[in-house]
Amino acid sequence: MLNNSLLISGLNLPLPPKKLLGNMDREFIAERQKGLQAYLNYITCHHILSGCELVKKFLDTNNYSANYTEIALQQVSMFFRSDPKWEVIEPLKDIGWRLRKRYFLIKDKDQPKDKQVLSWVDLGPDKFLSDKDLLSAMKLLPTLSHSNISPVTFAATSESSALVIRVFSEKGTLRDHICKVKPKEPFLKKYCNPKKIQGLEQQQIQTYGRQILEALKFLHDKGFPYGHLHASNVLIEEDTCKLLDIENSLLGLPSYYRPYVTQFRKINTTESVDVYSFGHLLYEMTYGRPPDAVPVDQYPPPPSSSVVSVLQSILSTEACKTGMPTVSQLLQTPLFSDTLLFNSEKPQFKISSKLKEALKSSKECLEKRLVEEQRTIHQHKRLTRAQSHHGSEEEKRKRKILARKKSRQSTYETEEDLSVKYNNNSAGSGASSPPTCPSSPTPLPGSAGAPPAPPLPPAAPPPPPPGIEPVPPSLSPPSANGVGRSALLSSIQSFNKGKLKKSETVDHSGPRL
Repeated sequence: MLNNSLLISGLNLPLPPKKLLGNMDREFIAERQKGLQAYLNYITCHHILSGCELVKKFLDTNNYSANYTEIALQQVSMFFRSDPKWEVIEPLKDIGWRLRKRYFLIKDKDQPKDKQVLSWVDLGPDKFLSDKDLLSAMKLLPTLSHSNISPVTFAATSESSALVIRVFSEKGTLRDHICKVKPKEPFLKKYCNPKKIQGLEQQQIQTYGRQILEALKFLHDKGFPYGHLHASNVLIEEDTCKLLDIENSLLGLPSYYRPYVTQFRKINTTESVDVYSFGHLLYEMTYGRPPDAVPVDQYPPPPSSSVVSVLQSILSTEACKTGMPTVSQLLQTPLFSDTLLFNSEKPQFKISSKLKEALKSSKECLEKRLVEEQRTIHQHKRLTRAQSHHGSEEEKRKRKILARKKSRQSTYETEEDLSVKYNNNSAGSGASSPPTCPSSPTPLPGSAGAPPAPPLPPAAPPPPPPGIEPVPPSLSPPSANGVGRSALLSSIQSFNKGKLKKSETVDHSGPRL
């Protein structure tokens, strides 16, 4: 069912085939499981498919079970009852990528020819303004006037959601212009696999890029966080770019490029997020499609070398590691510095000092949460790399070799210890045995009549009893083979008879006459 719902994207999804016969075979089941896992991996790695409501509900039904279309209709109906001058023309189904955002085409009863679009959205996890400050900021949006920012007709908030009304553009967004699609078509159909993509000409790239950078600089100078720049948030009206959804940061909504931004710890402010998003947008304007992966170090032939220079300063591996340039620095590059803009409208946006402080505090909390998420992802990636390295075949082979070496070393040390112990025992038994004295010769039979033999010299005195004389200090245990034997020989050579105590021996071994 999921696959049938995603066919509208026009992508060739790798769903493994089924079998009519033999579909319960063990080999087929294992093969199909691998195919289904590859299918899910493809979907979750696709930037657009991974964020669509169909995939979220399939993978996590419990957390994505609410019917947001019904909730949006209830909230919008309450708004229409409080302000009856508005009338719904039609719902714009699935034209956006957000799960909890719905669009309705409406009109003012007093001006039925002027079509407007109402967007309703749930408040997001990055909403750090108090309800009072949020209401003040939303009421301030209709007063913002800038030639490159789409004007807001009306904005309001409730406890858990917000709605905004702005003019509907028949020509659609910059991405609609690049992909050659109609703005009212579903998001998956328009952008997943467009058939007629075309990049912009050099002059359009310079003009549109300069206009977008001027709008970003204006918001940054006012201390107003944006962070939601992408090609679908830029309207095209009479060759003029206008930013959309500037209220998103106030409502705490996640950025379109947040899955990318969380991978790079140097992109940790709303200003750097805007510059990084501009790099994606510039690539899409140049080549007609978003980059396949970021960082990007190799580029197709561009219309101008100055375009690649700007792209490298934002999307290259070095830039993602060291940090983004500022908007002012980008405006000074050769690609945009020579582009002239003719704006008759003077920008206006007055923010009270109290609200500025609230916006600053909210911005800091938003950036702190981004940094914490980046740190968590970085630690998880390090752990995954370590586990992958530890489980690799080469590492397993190295561990086996090391284990064998340790086993051989342990066996050798055991044999060495046994040899040393044997030598110690041999040395100890030899040192403790006293020297034996030769006994007196026994007279042979038949020699009784013979004269007595001259007296023998006195026998050597026996060794002293143990414990009487001080025992020489014991030798330290040998540390290697042969050392114990050397110690024993040294002890024998240093033996001194003079230290032995004289004793009288009564010899009864002689014959009695």
